[in-house]
Amino acid sequence: MSGAPDLSDVVQQWIEKAENDLRNAAYTLTLEEDCPFDTVCFHAQQCVEKYLKALLLWAGLDPPRTHDLRALLLLIPAQLSLQLDLERVLVLNRYSVEARYPAGWDPIDRDEAEIAVRIAKQVREAVRGFLPRQAR
Repeated sequence: MSGAPDLSDVVQQWIEKAENDLRNAAYTLTLEEDCPFDTVCFHAQQCVEKYLKALLLWAGLDPPRTHDLRALLLLIPAQLSLQLDLERVLVLNRYSVEARYPAGWDPIDRDEAEIAVRIAKQVREAVRGFLPRQAR
């Protein structure tokens, strides 16, 4: 009987999923023609969401089932201050839905997609700074 998974294993699983999203966003952005910028932005948002949930788990909190980055950021304990520009990170919030569904949203261009990936990388580095080396 194996019992409940170790917390560090669960955190590592969230990080692996976040890394897959970042890899997908960065690779897709290399497409010269017909790059689906909405997909790039969606995966950037997902990367950030999963890294924040990994950090919450590491802090002993149960992350809520939400795509709202503001809600996740507000749950992070003060001693784990990520030193991130909240408004800059929250730009990604719209991509959790907008980038996935047609509804007359404003088109997303390459510049916006590149910014989304940069933000995801910044959050990644900020979160990884709090995690033990084996969880990175």
